[in-house]
Amino acid sequence: MSGQLKEVRNRIKSVTSTQQITKAMKMVSAAKLRRAQDAITQMAPYSRKLQEMLSNIVSSASSNVEMPLADERAVEKVLLIPITSDRGLCGAYNSNVIKLTRNTITQKYPKAEVTILPLGKKGYEFFLRGNYKIVDNYWNIFHNLSFESVREAAVYAQEAFLAKQYDRVEIIYSQFVNAAVQEFVAEQYLPIPKVEQTDNNKTVDFIFEPSKEILIEELMPKILNTQVFKAVLDANASEHGARMTAMDKASENANELLRSLKISYNRARQAAITTELTEIVSGAAALQG
Repeated sequence: MSGQLKEVRNRIKSVTSTQQITKAMKMVSAAKLRRAQDAITQMAPYSRKLQEMLSNIVSSASSNVEMPLADERAVEKVLLIPITSDRGLCGAYNSNVIKLTRNTITQKYPKAEVTILPLGKKGYEFFLRGNYKIVDNYWNIFHNLSFESVREAAVYAQEAFLAKQYDRVEIIYSQFVNAAVQEFVAEQYLPIPKVEQTDNNKTVDFIFEPSKEILIEELMPKILNTQVFKAVLDANASEHGARMTAMDKASENANELLRSLKISYNRARQAAITTELTEIVSGAAALQG
């Protein structure tokens, strides 16, 4: 019986220690989430407006304006850019990004030659183990997250598209909604998607100064770089939100497990005490007899 009590005590001690770790990780993730959420909140409206303006420019441009980054081609070679985290313990965050990437390959591009440009260590390791064709130069951008490091990956995708190495480029990431909710999306990056003109959604015609050609040449790459940076910030905030939620659930589960273990410990202790009392009483009765 003493052996059983010792085993339960050790389990209680282990679960308590784990719970302290999960609570600490939750607090750290909450602090990081606050900073990441501020960054994406400030960036999102600016990026959304730039992307809308770029799509409208592409849609309204006349046929004599050259826009190689908007050229539609037969899709034979595809570059997918999944954005995952460098660390685990964030629930199903990384597996959802990887799952969406694999579904995109099998359902959307079953006959195309697909290359993966992973951003984040978890995605890089998975696709490397899966023998996918990968570009392994930019997976460690979260080691020093900055616009410049993200810009390098964006410029690579643009130059490869212009060189016709790829006919379609898509970014797969999680859009940050709140700490508990992330929306996983596969977003077309290149060629630049056009806005379909309808009665309810009329294409805006901008007044260009200087000429449209000069502005397109200067602005288009910068807007595309900003689009990738916004996706990375979204993914960064989503990661911390997912980890904070996962650690909160883990702490709650530890509480339930501790409650169950303490009940088991008390029962075993009571049984041990009862057994000892029975032995004492039996011994005393035997001596009296």
